[in-house]
Amino acid sequence: MSRYDPATIEPRWQQHWADAATFHVDVDPDKPKYYVLCMFPYPSGSGLHVGHPESYTAVDIVARYKRMRGFNVLNPIGFDSFGLPAERAAQRENRHPAEITRERIAYFREQMQRLGFSFNWEREISTCEPEYYRWTQWIFLKLYEQGLAYLAEVPVNWCPAQGTVLANEEVVDGRYVETGDPVERRMMKQWMLRITAYAERLLEDLEGLDWPEGVLEMQRQWIGRSEGAEVRFDVADSDESFVVYTTRPDTLFGATWCVLAPEHPLVTRITTDDRRAEVEAYVAAAANKSDMERQLAADKEKTGVFTGAWAINPVNGEKIPVWVADYVLSTYGTGAIMAVPAHDERDHAFARKFGLEIRPVYQPDHDHDFQESAWPGEGRAINSGQFDGLTVAEFKTAIIDWLEEQGVGRRKVNYKLRDWLFSRQRYWGEPFPIVHLEDGTVVPLSPDDLPVTLPHVDAYKPTEDGQPPLARATDWVHTTYQGKPARRETNTMPQWAGSCWYYLRYMDPHNDRLPFGPDKVAYWRNVDLYIGGVEHAVLHLLYARFWHKVLYDIGMVPTKEPFQKLFNQGMILAYAYRESSGRYHHPDTVERRPGQAVEMVSAWTQETVTTDWFVKGTDIPVEEKLGKMGKSLNNSVDPLDIVKRYGADTLRVYEMFMGPLEQIKPWQTSGCEGVHRFLSRVWRLFVDEETGETRPPEGTSKEARKALHLAIQEATEGIEQLKLNTPIAKMMEFVNACKGRTPAREDAEAFLLILSPWAPHIAEELWHRLGHDRSLAYEPWPEVDDSALVDDTMTIVVQVMGRKRAVIEVPADADKDEILARARADENVARHLEGKTIRKEIYVPGKLVNIVAN
Repeated sequence: MSRYDPATIEPRWQQHWADAATFHVDVDPDKPKYYVLCMFPYPSGSGLHVGHPESYTAVDIVARYKRMRGFNVLNPIGFDSFGLPAERAAQRENRHPAEITRERIAYFREQMQRLGFSFNWEREISTCEPEYYRWTQWIFLKLYEQGLAYLAEVPVNWCPAQGTVLANEEVVDGRYVETGDPVERRMMKQWMLRITAYAERLLEDLEGLDWPEGVLEMQRQWIGRSEGAEVRFDVADSDESFVVYTTRPDTLFGATWCVLAPEHPLVTRITTDDRRAEVEAYVAAAANKSDMERQLAADKEKTGVFTGAWAINPVNGEKIPVWVADYVLSTYGTGAIMAVPAHDERDHAFARKFGLEIRPVYQPDHDHDFQESAWPGEGRAINSGQFDGLTVAEFKTAIIDWLEEQGVGRRKVNYKLRDWLFSRQRYWGEPFPIVHLEDGTVVPLSPDDLPVTLPHVDAYKPTEDGQPPLARATDWVHTTYQGKPARRETNTMPQWAGSCWYYLRYMDPHNDRLPFGPDKVAYWRNVDLYIGGVEHAVLHLLYARFWHKVLYDIGMVPTKEPFQKLFNQGMILAYAYRESSGRYHHPDTVERRPGQAVEMVSAWTQETVTTDWFVKGTDIPVEEKLGKMGKSLNNSVDPLDIVKRYGADTLRVYEMFMGPLEQIKPWQTSGCEGVHRFLSRVWRLFVDEETGETRPPEGTSKEARKALHLAIQEATEGIEQLKLNTPIAKMMEFVNACKGRTPAREDAEAFLLILSPWAPHIAEELWHRLGHDRSLAYEPWPEVDDSALVDDTMTIVVQVMGRKRAVIEVPADADKDEILARARADENVARHLEGKTIRKEIYVPGKLVNIVAN
């Protein structure tokens, strides 16, 4: 073996790490801990594409560095393996989803292991295995004990074709975004988790986290804390009343109508007979829209109908009309609002459309036409009786005090956050550890009865009467509890459940008595660095934080937060190629033909475009467009294809070299060529390609030594700051500075150590060739020698009359007189001074000499 051959080197070292359990880890009180974690993948049918290893490589670089820094590193991996895709595959293939999922996991595992990640494989978990979801069920029981899990009739997005409830985010224009199946709103009894009980803490505890500000703000917005008042409005000529929540109680005198959500229970009771048909039709239409659809539609065009009923404004006794409109949601606030069109743009648009009164209660410090637009800003109160003249802040305080004194309102903090709908009508999920008795009593099972495992069913789809797939297992459903007939819960938990606490199971994955032992969690505490995509900025992180806080409250974990530092890697995109018919072609099957551009109709825009890309071997033109890597655009690249062609180290280095970790970047397979050449040059520094023998050291030049210590400095700072692209450039500069000479042994070893987090296989191989028997994984990280960074010389620009005439090298310790003398002695400078008298010499230390002469 003489040339660099990753196909031989890499499998050997991967096997060595496995056989020697190099990355095995356990509690070690003599070492500081460091817990680094990548968001675990869902094992899809297509396997990993080259975009996925970006975050895994970043995590691995940090893990390898921290080990060399003396930390006890936990770097686990597992699989988020419940979910709808596997259930759909089971229906198509008539196979059990567990079988399909395990096959997929096996391929994911192979891909990851071939990339040389230093995961603690002995800690691997899979959320769909009974030994794992036993403890997900156990935590659910703890939530139930704490009064945080309950059953409720709630409006849901029901997809008949899929036989399941969908999240609001999964429904657009009344259809399931993935399949186009129609979705309807219906009331269903569902399990809910009372995440709202933790709203304030979820908000407050964001302050101590080292997270991207954008993610923190998304969490704040999702929780949506606001301060205001609840105000009671009585319905005229009736015993009925309703409560409005408002953040602007100071504008009550400007309220000229109220609006109820279509689902508000008062709608049917107060609607007058002459308005009933129109109201019922409107309510029925709203029932088939998701909350998100209703909110988005409200931004475009307001709709609503008058109920015929009137409410009494509590601050002035005026009768104002009560409307129904679908932009008011029953799931936020009280499901009722007061409308103040003079000071709210949404209400103003509604008033303009339906001809309702617009009454200002604040006057800004300039003329404003309230009939043309709302004024949401500051001003002095007008048309507000005893409160006239107050500022907004003064008015808010005074009016809430008045409302409370009169018994018609109270101060209130409200949140946009809603309780978490925790039921799914699917097979492939965690069964609930719950039974229902004949008298309707809901009974949680004993922890001794766990796990409640998934039964065999004859089909992975709802029953004919619309019950979840688990209802097909009648022998399993019908059971007994303490001798009484009982029926098991047939809903399953959402895919989020397993990912809410998986980072804790990694700490103690083989514990069969508890989800994790107190000694383990006391040592590992929480995740020091969590790397994953920004697409999980809200829900996954919020749900995991909620569960963690519950576990903290019951004494199971020692920290209030699960993830101390969060970093979002940027997505790796890939070019997609599409012909006019709409067919996609894989990047390997197309070619560019410069100078042969033709016109074609874009399948994306239906407009004429010019392209010089063609399907190989044909004259079929295709349009190039950057997009998300995946099956739908036929632009996925399997990392194993890159490994076979270039090696895992090349793929790892290239993915980091593409640009800053947090940025979106386009994948180009051809970019691997340059990185592969760099690693081949590293190989040749150490190995004689003619003989295959390790080359003896030839010494390190001052230039190369400086380049080495700049690389050590950049690698150290780069890993600490997750700037993982720039150290590669510095390592390349070191190799260039060596000019083909093998550096001194001490310098050679230091270089291999800093290279190893990025390219561990070649680093291990060359380390071994230098005579080491042990892996370099735990060798001390090299320190920067500051003296090596000090230049022996400095570069000075020389100007004559402000024009650059020379650049000279002078000793770094040269004084001013010596530098001026060298400047005057320069041949070109001397020529420009010939026959002139020097009037002044200006020296800017370390940078510039300017000679004034005439």
